[in-house]
Amino acid sequence: MPDAPGSPLSRNTPLTSARPAIVTIDDDPSVSRAVARDLRRRYGERHRIVRAESGPQALEALREMTLRGDDVAVLLADYRMPGMNGLEFLEQAMDLYPAARRVLLTAYADTDAAITAINVVDLDHYLLKPWDPPEEKLYPVVDAMIDAWRAADRREVCETRVVGHRWSARSHDVRDFLARNQVPYRWYPVDEPDAARLLQAAGVDGQTLPVVITPAGEALVAPEDGELAARVGLSTVPAEEFYDLVVIGGGPAGLGSAVYGASEGLRTVMVERLATGGQAGQSSRIENYLGFPDGVSGAQLTDRARRQAVRLGAELLTARDVVGLQANGSSRSVHFADGSAIHAHAVVLATGVSYRELQAPGVPELTGRGVFYGSTLTEAAGCAGQDVYIVGGANSAGQAAVHFARHARSVTMLVRGPSLVSSMSHYLIEQIGDIPEITVRTCCEVAGAEGGEHLEKLTLRDRTTGETETLDASYLFVFIGGTPRTDWLSGQVVRDAAGFVVAGPDLIVDGKPPAGWPLDRDPLHLETSLPGVFVAGDARAESVKRVASAVGDGAMAVSLVHRYLERS
Repeated sequence: MPDAPGSPLSRNTPLTSARPAIVTIDDDPSVSRAVARDLRRRYGERHRIVRAESGPQALEALREMTLRGDDVAVLLADYRMPGMNGLEFLEQAMDLYPAARRVLLTAYADTDAAITAINVVDLDHYLLKPWDPPEEKLYPVVDAMIDAWRAADRREVCETRVVGHRWSARSHDVRDFLARNQVPYRWYPVDEPDAARLLQAAGVDGQTLPVVITPAGEALVAPEDGELAARVGLSTVPAEEFYDLVVIGGGPAGLGSAVYGASEGLRTVMVERLATGGQAGQSSRIENYLGFPDGVSGAQLTDRARRQAVRLGAELLTARDVVGLQANGSSRSVHFADGSAIHAHAVVLATGVSYRELQAPGVPELTGRGVFYGSTLTEAAGCAGQDVYIVGGANSAGQAAVHFARHARSVTMLVRGPSLVSSMSHYLIEQIGDIPEITVRTCCEVAGAEGGEHLEKLTLRDRTTGETETLDASYLFVFIGGTPRTDWLSGQVVRDAAGFVVAGPDLIVDGKPPAGWPLDRDPLHLETSLPGVFVAGDARAESVKRVASAVGDGAMAVSLVHRYLERS
């Protein structure tokens, strides 16, 4: 590839190159030449130095390099470029070379942009201009990036393929399950030619959908979550029978317990029924989590926490439904729906909550076919140019409205109360007010839903006047609070009238512990009525329903587990 700007590929460029590339992009020709000169001086023998003077030019070059099978080790982009800045370039370049290390070149005044890039494109490093002398400021950074690139697993990602109906509830559930568990997949609507060819190659008739074809070529017809998880490489079988700590639930509280339990030397296993992250994992952007000034998506936060827990030694089980809890002397037994069980010294209940179902005629029949609970980010692309309706007035509904406004023609929030002030964070109310595509209708509720194959119409009722109107609609997302996932704990631990688990001082009534409490001490702060079993996060009675609070609960539960073990 020539250094001079213009066509990204020279006519006599070899079809493939054994040397991985270092790509540098800067719109200032003199700066661009200087960076390329310094890089070539140090790395020219083992790497191709590719220079471009605009983001689009560099992207065209990267596309041709992917066709040739070339490797790219480092992308070094200037932030201030007209038309497409460095951050926008790196976002698009990630799709072509996700393993390449990303470096942003900024001026002192642009450090805020670099911090944004850390969150948006998982930036590896940023360099401040000027970078002279390169021996001190440029080469050590590029050396570290190349070493990290060489150490990373750059094998080609083998995608799972899913064939299904666009408006099928189970097809939606499968896609959502794969997406939330970070399993790469490609979606094929059954009415497209590629889907027919794929089904024929897999040897299935396609009468029953969805069909999931694993990277190994195995065709799964309408698989359940457990079978799907096992076939796409998720861990579903415990490695041991006995642990120090079992964490039930993989939301922020459960991940917090898994990270802290493993980091403090406890043999820890976390059991999740669907996907790590819980409701928070579906959030398009969390703006008020400490340490992320520009916000972070729930998926990003969940993925980092999950990888952190695994790196520290925690074991993660997916698609395992816990149905029972039992005390056996000093151990606690956790029973699964398939009849198997695991045992531990202590248990943390971090089961979270599930979305409360919308009780309106027609809604249950259309769930998964236009009516969805949570933001289900897999549906965002399908909302392009559509009118989207969101039920709810809390933060989760507001975050979804902001996210869908980037794709949809319009977003209408349907709020039962007179305003958002009492239920939503101030920063989010201000954001919504600044987005013209979002309309907030207060004192409004869904009175009914209609449709054949999918949602087609909504009937809305004004709660003040009682008047109704029927509107065309294809997408309805519901966020109307949650109910705790604790029904399986009935008779095992004390719960309040709403089903939330009561713990610690709240168990003490008239100075006495709950009936049947066997110890000569009061329950510890997050300890339930069953000694050695703790509760953290949204499932706990009187908990603060925030991501940071749930993570704090999870961490605190581990410290209390240590105290419990020391006293046992």
